[in-house]
Amino acid sequence: MTSTTEILAAAARTSLHAPSVFNTQPWRWRIAGDTMSLYADRSRALTATDPEGRLLLLSCGGALHHARVALAAAGAHAAVERFPEPGEPDLLARVTFTGQRPADPEAKRMAAAAGRRRTDRRAYGERPVTDLQLSGLRRAVEAQGAYLHVVRPDEVYLFAAATDVAGETQRTDPAYREELRQWTNRPAGSGDGVPAATAVEPALRRVPVRDFAPEGEAGLSAGPGHDAGAAYVIIFGLSDRPADVLRGGEALSALLLAATAEGLATAPLSDSIEVDWPRHLLRRLLSDVGEPYVAVRLGYADDTTELPAAPRRDAADVIEVEG
Repeated sequence: MTSTTEILAAAARTSLHAPSVFNTQPWRWRIAGDTMSLYADRSRALTATDPEGRLLLLSCGGALHHARVALAAAGAHAAVERFPEPGEPDLLARVTFTGQRPADPEAKRMAAAAGRRRTDRRAYGERPVTDLQLSGLRRAVEAQGAYLHVVRPDEVYLFAAATDVAGETQRTDPAYREELRQWTNRPAGSGDGVPAATAVEPALRRVPVRDFAPEGEAGLSAGPGHDAGAAYVIIFGLSDRPADVLRGGEALSALLLAATAEGLATAPLSDSIEVDWPRHLLRRLLSDVGEPYVAVRLGYADDTTELPAAPRRDAADVIEVEG
């Protein structure tokens, strides 16, 4: 019989597949008895790109959702407390195993997508994302306590302008350039960062794509498409409170896993969230009713070549099992 500790440890290992800003994977798990606790790892924070820590929290929310999905897929019922200790802000969540129940079929489908999900920075082709697919993704996001705005065709120009301004602002910031250099030139075996093999060469796109190989050669060609059929969505919440941003990360994970299960290519776009003025422009797209957490490009890549997997940290460096 599988022990509770083994069930929780397996869920924590699944969380290693979660997306994170610059693939920093800024989280730690501590497992004790029937409880697994999620902590923010501030040593992996991006002080220039993400000075307020919003993207760090978003990343940790993704890890939390991946673990929750793995538990549900294994038939493990768990109670989740977010920010359970007010005096311990880096303790983001406590997940307590409460018993077995039949495995959730949808959770099994999403858990199966976790290992094959990739951030696909290549250009997408003309095949459109359907309204039915977008409606399903909206439901997945809202189930996690966040909201989804689909960028309308007449709004794409403003979204593109916000992303372009953000990119230009960051390119002139020495601290940002140094941080980008550090996380795109990681030591061998570090299991993190964005290697050139997963970066895409610069090309004409409807919305600019961050250059993760500014001093080297990107491993991926953008391809023949120009994102003609791509859909752009913005995950948002009602406030910037840490608990809401953490849920935004859970919603991002839910969207990416659901989209992957549907056969869609995905690429989170956080550039316009990272700089104040572009972030203000995104609030305008939301009619000032919410705080934008992250945008995502969805579509179908013309090039169906399998993408290289992003590096992942060793489980022993992220997961601590007491006793």
